[in-house]
Amino acid sequence: MTANPKVTLEQWQALLAVVDKGSYARAAEALHKSQSAVTYAVQKVQSLLGVKAFEIRGRKAVLTESGQVLYRRARTLVEESVALERGTAAMTADWKPEMRLAVEGIFPTWLLLECLARFAQERPETRVELYETVLGGTDEALTQGKVDLAICALLPAGYLGDLLMRVKFVAVAHPDHPLHRLGRAVTYRDLRHYRQLVIRDSGAQRSRTVSWLGAEQRWTVSNKATSIRAATMGLGFAWYPEDNIRDELDGGRLKPLPLEEGAIRWAELYLVFADRDYADRDTLRLAEIIRESVASECSRQSAAGAEPGHAGDAEQVAGARAAARRRRKAE
Repeated sequence: MTANPKVTLEQWQALLAVVDKGSYARAAEALHKSQSAVTYAVQKVQSLLGVKAFEIRGRKAVLTESGQVLYRRARTLVEESVALERGTAAMTADWKPEMRLAVEGIFPTWLLLECLARFAQERPETRVELYETVLGGTDEALTQGKVDLAICALLPAGYLGDLLMRVKFVAVAHPDHPLHRLGRAVTYRDLRHYRQLVIRDSGAQRSRTVSWLGAEQRWTVSNKATSIRAATMGLGFAWYPEDNIRDELDGGRLKPLPLEEGAIRWAELYLVFADRDYADRDTLRLAEIIRESVASECSRQSAAGAEPGHAGDAEQVAGARAAARRRRKAE
């Protein structure tokens, strides 16, 4: 016969909150409880289990070795409890009334909308809650339980996912930008003297950055459309997903920079479930549609090969690199 647990989930949550928030007062605020109630709950955990979770060092209470073990186990226990509740709720319904999805901003917007259109044809009554996120914001949407499915640039810690596609980034500026008038290959030293356009990490911690942030001048915006518009106005240079600026490239409003190195970058996107074990039919179906649509588009592009209108850009970059090598040899 299984023994009943001595410690309740509410008491474990109190212990976690004290550690995560750094004090009993902030833990009480986060849990919407009085500080005395949180203190009592943590003391109850220690007395029931016969361990000392905290010790005083200077003026700060820190976890003991036993406390660290309790914290890790409690974290797993509470997360599993939350996942069980969410999963059970999903299993009670054949279809869900709402679908929550986080998508990294570099995923092609037109392709995302085509996927959602296909899903809407099958499930027109299902509401879609879309989070258009950047870097850490996508991770947070998953880890904080805001979404059922996400398209991430990096796999968050503790999550598994399938590689969905690779995204090609191109360094560009307006054709009349001073960088295009140098008449030679552009170096990172050149870039430092001009304004770089950057899209802000939408995560609360803003702990991630793009690969290169070396410009002395910088504008950071929250929306990729704003950044692209600024670039077409000659207000700065940036690296953009090629698919997001195809119209601007074709229309001559943006032009690839002949960088000596780093003109092209690649990023990978992953399809990640918040909890694959408890995924409902809506989530599974939308994930299937996304995989099928991406695979179809990648196959189409592979069959098409180099697209007309963009081969010259590659030749320009290659020529600039060759000229740079010749110049270095001459020096």
